[in-house]
Amino acid sequence: MGERGRRNVGSWNAMVSGLARRGKIEDARNLFDEMPDRDEISWSVVIDGYIKSGFYKEALEVFNTMQSERIRPGKFVLTSVLAACAHLGALDHGRWVHAYVRRKKKSIVMDAVLGTALLDMYAKCGRLDMAWEVFESMKEKEVFSWNAMIKGLAMHGRADDAVELFFEMQRRKFRPNGITFIGVLNACAHSGAVEQALKLFNSMENVYNIEPEVEHYGCLVDCLGRSGRLEEAEELVNSMPIEPNPAVYGSLLGACRIHGNAELGERIGRLLLELEPNNSGRYALLSNIYAKAERWDDVAEVRKLMKERGVKTNPGSSMIELGGCVHEFKMGEGCHPKMKEIYSTLKVMIERLEMEGYVPNTSQVLFNIEEEEKETALQYHSEKLAIAFGFISTKPGETIRVVKNLRVCDDCHSAIKLISRVYGREIALRDRVRYHHFRDGTCSCKDFW
Repeated sequence: MGERGRRNVGSWNAMVSGLARRGKIEDARNLFDEMPDRDEISWSVVIDGYIKSGFYKEALEVFNTMQSERIRPGKFVLTSVLAACAHLGALDHGRWVHAYVRRKKKSIVMDAVLGTALLDMYAKCGRLDMAWEVFESMKEKEVFSWNAMIKGLAMHGRADDAVELFFEMQRRKFRPNGITFIGVLNACAHSGAVEQALKLFNSMENVYNIEPEVEHYGCLVDCLGRSGRLEEAEELVNSMPIEPNPAVYGSLLGACRIHGNAELGERIGRLLLELEPNNSGRYALLSNIYAKAERWDDVAEVRKLMKERGVKTNPGSSMIELGGCVHEFKMGEGCHPKMKEIYSTLKVMIERLEMEGYVPNTSQVLFNIEEEEKETALQYHSEKLAIAFGFISTKPGETIRVVKNLRVCDDCHSAIKLISRVYGREIALRDRVRYHHFRDGTCSCKDFW
């Protein structure tokens, strides 16, 4: 490509990048498709644009097209692709990138940025062992590398290891920052290590001269709340030196749902509905609290309020990657080509579970409907559909990996534990909160999520 051609490509890239930055990703893609010539930056811009707009599957599709056109991806493209893989749980794609980097080690240097993206991908795809292997092999580490590894351990409920790594980074002369503390406090929250969390939180200002921000208070509220120390959690919220944000109140509301505190839950829930009138998750949590207390009139009132305000619920969605292709399932959708076989497989699985003593937990179904209808609704939750698809598409004994956009419900959690025992399958499920590794009838979260 001559100087003039490069200059023309550069102009096109600038226009595509400008559209993507303004959130006009469809226009950016159309312009990209019209380009007479493209360089690596062209592909990088559109892939990065898709990721920043939340279109992760489309980002991987563009990367696959880039591969088919034999364009060699550089470090920046690979870093973006790894971010997409991490979000989708696309382990096969991520492994391919890792293998490619190894093959091209003379031209692609594994620096702190690329190494951190790789370990983050493995942690979010359920392979904490591979994340640790990458972390250990990294010759260059920055504070953000340690933060990513601590966050990965937190997501998998490994609080002791996360705290140990927190101190190890200091022995290696890396100073923790505010993000480090968010990671290690989250680790404590996911494992119920309240005293450790309090000690770490208090050390922020006293030892590290880091002023806690609203996110740190949110982590501590979450930790206290999950452990059932709701009064202390509420006292902390009321005594915060900064204005609590909706996420802090949301942590307290989630704890009220876990521990069935309808009185506090109602108070916090009503406050949140005023602070975030368009956040469907807040309505769902408050409805769950009312439903658990069998206050069906209040459930109906919350649903009526949602309707009046035009709030749409965020549908449950689960993804599973098989053979390099990401399959997405949503409750009530039947567009997958194998849906008939999936429903048939799921029916057989539920019948087998019922023979083993499984009884659907309908306490979180929000409608005052007949129990039989509730049980039918639970059967078709997106993670169950994804697991059934995994069963018909993988070899016996192979681990099934699923990523869900919402917190896994109590019923699905109980059912998947039983599936792992009855069928002798390991199932790795990442929900909005953390990772769950189901094996032999137990879950790595120890039913604490």
